[in-house]
Amino acid sequence: MKVLFVGDVVGRLGRRTVQTLLPAIRRETDAHLVIANGENAAGGRGLTLTTAEELFDAGVDVITSGNHIWEHREIYPILEGESPIIRPLNYPPGVPGHGLLVRNGVAVINLLGRTFMGLDADCPFRTTDAALAGLKETPIVIIDIHAEATSEKVAMGWYLDGRVSAVIGTHTHVATADTRILPKGTAFVTDVGMVGPLNSIIGMEVEPIVERFLTQLPTRFSPVEKGPAIFNSVLLDIDEASGRALRIERIDREMTKHGQ
Repeated sequence: MKVLFVGDVVGRLGRRTVQTLLPAIRRETDAHLVIANGENAAGGRGLTLTTAEELFDAGVDVITSGNHIWEHREIYPILEGESPIIRPLNYPPGVPGHGLLVRNGVAVINLLGRTFMGLDADCPFRTTDAALAGLKETPIVIIDIHAEATSEKVAMGWYLDGRVSAVIGTHTHVATADTRILPKGTAFVTDVGMVGPLNSIIGMEVEPIVERFLTQLPTRFSPVEKGPAIFNSVLLDIDEASGRALRIERIDREMTKHGQ
């Protein structure tokens, strides 16, 4: 089983990059399932039905998310439906949506980190323990840990080593170079990266963010919508019987402003 996990898709340029590059990458890698984090797909913050459909039409099978999934209320009833969009599992009970789904024989779990996130989410470690207890018949399990602290994501990888197929970090939009198979067979990367503007600060226009650092005054952040873009992802090769990862490989591309 080959699974392609695509980094946080940022804004219109990120969606256009997915539409342009993903079909060919999927053919080249022979991926059976494509997962993408879409919490920044709509204007750089949140997800809408229209932007989700653009990702599905481009070849994404499952959309994971994070703390920005709540930016557009129109997505709330969609999260409650059958669409393969999930929000972090460790939000409190009663929050719209689901944090786990099974697609093509693969269980996908979305988690939210707690360190430096400014949110009082439930413990992602214990939440995962409870979820895995109900997945005894599904050996392939992919975790999206949407977190700020590298230490928290690395800790999750070691905590789940041998119990899930992969622990993939998202949220920082900066791809890390630590792809590896942990000793007990779990694939890991601290952060898969993003799909969005290359000449930006994690997808956003440079000047307002620099101004914020210089002055400490509030500024409005907007995603860059033109210019070259990057496509960050990892390809997982997983043994279907055991659920153990056999390989994890970075798949990174650049798209010029002309879409090539």
